[in-house]
Amino acid sequence: MSVLAPSRLLDHRADFPGLVTATGEPWHYLDTAATAQKPRAVIDAIARAYGEDYATVHRGVYARSANMTVLYEGARRKAAAFIGGRDDETIFVRGATEGINLVAQSWGGENLKPGDRIMLSQLEHHSNIVPWQMVAERTGAEIDVAPLTEDGQIDLDAMAAMLTERHKMVALAHVSNVLGSVLDARRAAKLAHDVGALLLLDGCQAVPRLPVDVATLDCDFYVYSAHKLYGPTGIGVLWGRASLLDAMPPWQGGGAMIDRVTFKRTTYAPPPQRFEAGTPHIVGASGLAAAIDYVESIGVEAIHAHECALVAEAQDALGQINAIRVFGPRDSAGILSFAMQGVHPHDIGTILDEAHVAIRAGHHCAQPLMDHLGVPATARASFGVYSNSDDVEALVRGLDRVRRIFG
Repeated sequence: MSVLAPSRLLDHRADFPGLVTATGEPWHYLDTAATAQKPRAVIDAIARAYGEDYATVHRGVYARSANMTVLYEGARRKAAAFIGGRDDETIFVRGATEGINLVAQSWGGENLKPGDRIMLSQLEHHSNIVPWQMVAERTGAEIDVAPLTEDGQIDLDAMAAMLTERHKMVALAHVSNVLGSVLDARRAAKLAHDVGALLLLDGCQAVPRLPVDVATLDCDFYVYSAHKLYGPTGIGVLWGRASLLDAMPPWQGGGAMIDRVTFKRTTYAPPPQRFEAGTPHIVGASGLAAAIDYVESIGVEAIHAHECALVAEAQDALGQINAIRVFGPRDSAGILSFAMQGVHPHDIGTILDEAHVAIRAGHHCAQPLMDHLGVPATARASFGVYSNSDDVEALVRGLDRVRRIFG
């Protein structure tokens, strides 16, 4: 893994107007895994889309509607190309959570039956657990859970031994939102396909920091959210193989997803429109397109190296504090979870906030993983393109203060 020396870290903090406090002091934002701050380019694109460009899409015959439709479908092409997909395989959803629910309810409801099995892993986000539990209860399918290695990777050797021809779906995080561990997705795809199962990847934490190509990964579905990619909330992407989408029924009904409606019968549009009922998040698509442009102007590889350098710097610093236990692999992708002996993560977060350091504290929507780690919660620092060594130093100073307060 390539790591930039601290002197070669990226310097894009000035692009992000939100990284100051109300009194003008630097805000050390280390909660990017929850949601990324927005660069000025994205904010400006959203303002334009709500202002001089605004109109509905797909329905209007007037010029501005036609222009907005071009922008909206251009955003779809950009969102598809960003992960190596095609626009006709790319569905706009409210976020990765909705994307996984769509696959679970539409594909799962159509294809799963009693006795079928779904493979998840110990580190999954609740959004990649609960939808599968819901469809399993509805269809009679059952869920298996792949264990983790000692350093917090999904144990693919163990998963290989567990998989059988009864497994129809394998759904895994490409990058853990708690541990930052990176899945060998191509091997996971081969293991799934060898038993006739499909592979869905939750790419929320991967897409902002790793190059992703769905053809190379050989997955069947891929989901990601815009707001973790420096874009707006309320929009995300579900990519699926065209043959799979063509065979899936719609999961919501309404305008825009139809071919012909009568009171006797309705026929449906082809994908992706079949899965996009109602007026879409038009402005969100513009913001997502701007975010992709911004990331591509820097380069995902450069962002990844930048974040790896900061994680390594933070791991080394926290490793000097005896009371702190760090979770996850050494080569974590932009995310560092830890616990301090005798101190609840919420107290850590509160004290750090007093020093203008923002971290995440809690179970991170991964309670089964917390159970596996033997803790109720962790503190989590996560980095972005705007993060720098000053953020790491502020984190360490704040943790020293936490240790002094709690003795």
